[in-house]
Amino acid sequence: MCRLLIYKGTSPVQLSHLLTRPVHSIINQAFDSRLRVDLRRPINGDGFGVGWYDSVYDEELGHQPCIFTSITPAWNNVNLTRLAEKIKSPLVFAHVRATTAGSLSLDNCHPFVHGKIMFMHNGGIEQFPKIKRRLQQQLPDEIFHVVNGNTDSEWSFALFLSKLRNPNAQSFTHTELQKAMLETIASLNQFAEEAGVSQPSLLNFCVTDGVSVVATRYVSSRNDAAASLWFSSGTDFQECSEGGGGHYKMSKADKRENIIMIASEPLTFEKADWMEIKTNYMIVVTEKMNVLLIPIIDKFYVPPSDPDGQSRDIDLAVAKGFYSHPK
Repeated sequence: MCRLLIYKGTSPVQLSHLLTRPVHSIINQAFDSRLRVDLRRPINGDGFGVGWYDSVYDEELGHQPCIFTSITPAWNNVNLTRLAEKIKSPLVFAHVRATTAGSLSLDNCHPFVHGKIMFMHNGGIEQFPKIKRRLQQQLPDEIFHVVNGNTDSEWSFALFLSKLRNPNAQSFTHTELQKAMLETIASLNQFAEEAGVSQPSLLNFCVTDGVSVVATRYVSSRNDAAASLWFSSGTDFQECSEGGGGHYKMSKADKRENIIMIASEPLTFEKADWMEIKTNYMIVVTEKMNVLLIPIIDKFYVPPSDPDGQSRDIDLAVAKGFYSHPK
């Protein structure tokens, strides 16, 4: 199971408050997951990546995000610890990798970037070699050559870019990103059907342009649960004054949403801090920090009124190490 984390705030956050300091930070989850249902507790040691946008626009630096990746285990990378103490950003993507497809290399570490766009994936496309050529044939040359690695995730990113009117644009609306994401999932499902792939794919995709965020919790099945995905919102995310020791809490002083976090596994042990995103739903965070939870309505969608929608089987996600739940 890979793990991912998204932070979007009205004020920049020091990266260490997300990556290194919390006792259940994404880096600590990589080797000591306490919320994973899979009791094998395998580690995420196949590299990591973090991407962030500047707090203040600088014309010389441009709009594109900065990406730091490594194939070393995240918990054993002193440069990551040093950088996390000195960098602040209002929008952060972080990812720790456990290889399911593709070799161990920097090119295969998430997040992937093109222009202003960052993208990452938690899950896997079932029998990807059967649909890879079909996917590649849909890409224009300029997008085909964007891909540097050999993962299903990065080819999915290329497919996403091909759905945008102009992937090199300086600005995107959240509805543009949402539409491209839905079309990407629809195309992957079509390729799988044409190739006779019947096993479900787990498609937790995340994308941002530095302003809006779109993330999906999705599985190509009517019966199975998708890989876990959670979100938390509030006015402040900080270390608890009592006890300390890396225990953080999301505070909600009023109705404002100054901070929104999305994660494959909660960063705190406070159940009230986190809300589970339903299977086959999309979460959209707009420029104005509005949170939209939108069903992905296709042949794999089960409406809440259907009793089957309340009892999706978690065995698929658990067996692949993609499921976690607060105790």
